Amino acid sequence: MTINLAIAPVQAAIRQLEEAPGQMVYQSRQTLKDQQGSSWQVIAFKRSRPDHTATLYLRLVGFPGTVALDHSQPLILTDLLGKTLTATDVSQEMFADKTQMEPNFGEYDLQPILMQLDPAIPLQITLPTLTLSEIILTISPEVIGEWRSLTDKN
Repeated sequence: MTINLAIAPVQAAIRQLEEAPGQMVYQSRQTLKDQQGSSWQVIAFKRSRPDHTATLYLRLVGFPGTVALDHSQPLILTDLLGKTLTATDVSQEMFADKTQMEPNFGEYDLQPILMQLDPAIPLQITLPTLTLSEIILTISPEVIGEWRSLTDKN
C-alpha cells in the first residue's frame, strides 16, 4: 500500500455554536483536496444536547454533481503505519426526507474510533463511491489533533 502525502498547512480553530437552548455544536472545519485536486469541506463536529448526550461526526461535502458517495459502505481511515479503522455512515440523519439525500454529502460516526487515531501520524481517508474510483483525502496530524480536542468540549 502506498500513501501519498501532500499536506497543506491548515489554519483552523474550533467553532462553537448554540443550536438551541442547552444544545451546543463544536466544529473543526477544513477545506482539503482529494487525489484528483477536487475540493472537499471536511467538518468534524460534536453536538452536545441538554440531556448530556453527545454525538461526534465527520461530515464530508464534495462539489455537487461531481461525486456520488456510496452510503451503504463505511468510511475507511488508514494511517501511515497501515492501521485501518472504519467509520459507520450515518448520512441519513442529515436529511428529514431520506429520499432527498444529496449524493455529494457524507456523514460518519467518529465517536467509536476517534481516540484510536494517533495525532502524530498523517491519515488517509478513503470515501466509498458509487463509481469504480475511490476518493482519497489526506489528513494532517494537526487536524487529527483538533478533531480529538472536540471530545473535551461540553
